[in-house]
Amino acid sequence: MAVTASTDPYSALGVSYTASRKPDPRIAARIRAALGDARTIVNVGAGAGSYEPAGLRVVAVEPSAVMVGQRPPGAAPAIRALAERLPFPDDAFDAALAVLTVHHWRSAAAGLAQLRRVARRQVVLTWDPQVTSRFWLVRDYLPQIAPHERGLACLDAVRAELGRGGARVVVQPVPVPGDCADGFLGAYWRRPDAYLRAQARAGISSLSLLDQRAVRAAMRRLGADLASGRWYRRHGALLAMSELDLGYRLVIAGND
Repeated sequence: MAVTASTDPYSALGVSYTASRKPDPRIAARIRAALGDARTIVNVGAGAGSYEPAGLRVVAVEPSAVMVGQRPPGAAPAIRALAERLPFPDDAFDAALAVLTVHHWRSAAAGLAQLRRVARRQVVLTWDPQVTSRFWLVRDYLPQIAPHERGLACLDAVRAELGRGGARVVVQPVPVPGDCADGFLGAYWRRPDAYLRAQARAGISSLSLLDQRAVRAAMRRLGADLASGRWYRRHGALLAMSELDLGYRLVIAGND
């Protein structure tokens, strides 16, 4: 199936994606370590190219023209294709990488099977919704996120699919730095005022895909709590922390 503006969720969501979504070097280091000795990488759902390791042979796969158009000069070559139909022969790469993307795929099972087919190692960054549901932004302001995420292909689905056939699967926590450069949902846990900015929210799919009336109402409550000091009374201890486990996980699998 071709990807068109009507079927591409990033035709609107991704227009200003790179304004708030930049690779964080500490998360990048964890991803690079997870790739091990791999020299050839296919980055599936590659978006604008965040976390593609320098110094390795990388091929990007990204269906959205909007996202491909935001890849910087010198980025790895990008092929417009779907995760479920990777246009490569079996065992074409040392490792397949997928960063916060599997939940957007039309069929996570089919896409993850493709990762297993084309690479001997798979490295997937995803999250555990059970942990994320306890995050103050979700619990106190936008609880609608929790039931929505329980229906997405996140940690349990990724771990199960990549472990098929007896492949060894390792799950590693990825704590979020307090000054995280990559503006995903949990990035601003220590900078709550950032969520009040529409541009920051625009790069977070779990917020952009919600009813925006509910999001605006939640942001009004958050703004009021920040102004009154209520947020600081409830969560001020977070300001002394340098990183926090919000459920983000690296799933590393393969038979190597």
